[in-house]
Amino acid sequence: MRCVVQRVSRAAVRVAGEVVGEIGGGLLVLAAFAPDDTAAELGWTARKLPDLRLFGDDAGLMNRSLREVGGGILLVSQFTLYGDLSRGLRPSFTGSAPPAAARRLYEEFAALLRAQWPAVAEGRFGAAMAVELVNDGPVTLILDRAVARGRNAPAC
Repeated sequence: MRCVVQRVSRAAVRVAGEVVGEIGGGLLVLAAFAPDDTAAELGWTARKLPDLRLFGDDAGLMNRSLREVGGGILLVSQFTLYGDLSRGLRPSFTGSAPPAAARRLYEEFAALLRAQWPAVAEGRFGAAMAVELVNDGPVTLILDRAVARGRNAPAC
C-alpha cells in the first residue's frame, strides 16, 4: 500500500461535477494498493494516519496530530501511485492491484480508517475524479510501509 498524504486547509472530490466528498482542514490521502497487500499493512496505515504529527504547535513545529487538532480525512483511490516510469515514456501499472482486488482492499482500508477516525470523507472508487485542494504548508509526504520493508520499491 502506498499513500500520498497532504496536509490541507480544504479539499473536495467531484465526480461529473457533483461533490462526492469534502473536508475542511485535515489530511488528503491518495491511496494505492498492490496485489500482495495484507490486512496487517492496511491496519498499520489506518492506525498511523490520525497520529501523524503533521500539524504545527505554538512554535510552528510539526508536533501535533489530527487527533490533537481535529479535522477530517479525505480518502481518494489513486492506482497511478504505482506507475513505473523506469522504462520508456508511458507508465506501467503492473505494480498496482487489479481493479477487483484494489476495490476490496480500498473498501477494507476505508472501514479500518473509519474505525480510527470518525471524520472520513471519500472519493468514488474507479470514477474519473476531479480533486481540489489547498495544500497547507505545503506539506506532502509519502507513506509506504512496503518500501520500508523492502517490498514493492519503486524502480528507478
